[in-house]
Amino acid sequence: MNQVDYLRISLIDRCNFRCQYCMPEGTELDYILKQNLLTNQELLTLIQEVFIPVGFTRFRLTGGEPLLRPGLVELVEAMASLPETQDISMTTNGFLLAPVAQNLYNAGLRRINISLDSLDSDTFNQIIGNKKIDHRGRSQWQNVWDGIQTAYQVGFDPLKLNVVVIPGINDCEILDLAALTIHKKWHVRFIEFMPIGNSELFTGKGWIASAEIRQQIRDRWGLTEAEVCGNGPADIFKIPGAQGTLGFISQMSECFCDKCNRVRLSADGWLRPCLLNETGQIDLKTALRQGVSMTTLREQLQELLTVKSEINFKQRYSGTTTGNYSRTMSQIGG
Repeated sequence: MNQVDYLRISLIDRCNFRCQYCMPEGTELDYILKQNLLTNQELLTLIQEVFIPVGFTRFRLTGGEPLLRPGLVELVEAMASLPETQDISMTTNGFLLAPVAQNLYNAGLRRINISLDSLDSDTFNQIIGNKKIDHRGRSQWQNVWDGIQTAYQVGFDPLKLNVVVIPGINDCEILDLAALTIHKKWHVRFIEFMPIGNSELFTGKGWIASAEIRQQIRDRWGLTEAEVCGNGPADIFKIPGAQGTLGFISQMSECFCDKCNRVRLSADGWLRPCLLNETGQIDLKTALRQGVSMTTLREQLQELLTVKSEINFKQRYSGTTTGNYSRTMSQIGG
């Protein structure tokens, strides 16, 4: 088991997209009230007084959509200024990224993951569940693409593009998406489709294993193993001669629990030891607001980390029913 030193922080459960795999159509979402969200100061207190003393040095900001969070640039700057912070990154859908990319980079953000599930605007719109044109007459896809290009020009390195492969929807684009790594130092990561809060979409369509995706790419260009970039669970490969890399996150077909080095903090302050297991959660927000001592919270975190290794692949649905989680992926901050 790797040292657990990586905290994924969900800043908000709201999103300006409604992707099928994250917030499926027909799902009623009970958004967190503003007063129930951890404030920026509460987040910083937990980071400085609880997580860093226990050994956390790497932080990723997620959502919902983190760019919807007020005061994001200031929060990034405060986190980056902590001497113990070794890495701070963010996962975003990229729609609002272009205007703030430079400010985030200046504040200390250096790594960014952007969701790009299709290169076709119609398919993209089908996946995100939004209208095709925004108020400026631009497609949603174009706004995301502009965010990607801007982040690349600003200097984010690595710049990762996340692709959730959905059978019958975007699996025909695997080679086109992989080709993005050939001429630019981009890192495309193919993610196996997961049954979290989307059981109706999942039923009957199955999922495409990473091995099958790799084989498609190997048949077209060849494929070699590459050095790992970042702290994630992806298996990293490279098209021979390409500037970028390809990552494969195989949470459905290839258990990587023994390599997991992270825990997750939801926007309302619940700490989860595992994305796929709701057992062992700690309500840090309530404890903090009730005046529980930092010493006690550190002890609770350390105790949680000691049992994290027991939450393995076979136990990951403990306390839940497959495909029937109490929260959607957007609410978990996956």
